[in-house]
Amino acid sequence: MQYKYVLTAFAGLLAATLTGVGEYLLHFDALARFSATGYEYMSDIPAARSTLGHFIAVAGATLYPVGCYHIYLMLRPANVRIAFSAFLIASFGFIVGAVWIGSRASIAALTQLPVSNEINQLIDLYVLRYETLLHVIRATTLILSLIIIWLSLSGRSHYPKWIALLNPIVLLIASFVLFLVLPDIGKHVMPIALNVAFFIFFAVSLPFAFKAQRRSLKI
Repeated sequence: MQYKYVLTAFAGLLAATLTGVGEYLLHFDALARFSATGYEYMSDIPAARSTLGHFIAVAGATLYPVGCYHIYLMLRPANVRIAFSAFLIASFGFIVGAVWIGSRASIAALTQLPVSNEINQLIDLYVLRYETLLHVIRATTLILSLIIIWLSLSGRSHYPKWIALLNPIVLLIASFVLFLVLPDIGKHVMPIALNVAFFIFFAVSLPFAFKAQRRSLKI
């Protein structure tokens, strides 16, 4: 497919944008209660906002595996097997992440119901069944980032070596640091930190995708 480097980069950008917008609608709390125990930060989110965010985020999340394929294409010259492993691992993480993000509107509605033993039991089940999935996407993002560092530093990928410093896990940590240092700004980034990290990464990757595309068309 012609222009696959560039088109998949744009797909990754679109995935991060849509999922980020949707997750912002699902999670943003003006009081920045993200460090509080439980789901207090969802207590004031209107149902209509959660529903809109739900559909936007789920639609965006479906595009993330295409963005993962872009990363594979960019890393492939360094080591095709490891690059393809990164694609599979990261895609698996984002598929699991799509399941997680698809549950957020429901937990928001559940936590806004009057407190009862039955509701608390349902919330406990939600934590077990869905919050566990969040650890999967974090773990796969870490593995992907380590592979990006490894293969980009080899000097044989389509990336310059310095892109190792802008891997997704470092950008994710930077969002948490921003929230701690500048909470008035960070509270807008914190609810969508993973999407912000991948948006920045795909945006930085895009110029190098154009270069890789030009080289491939000359061959």
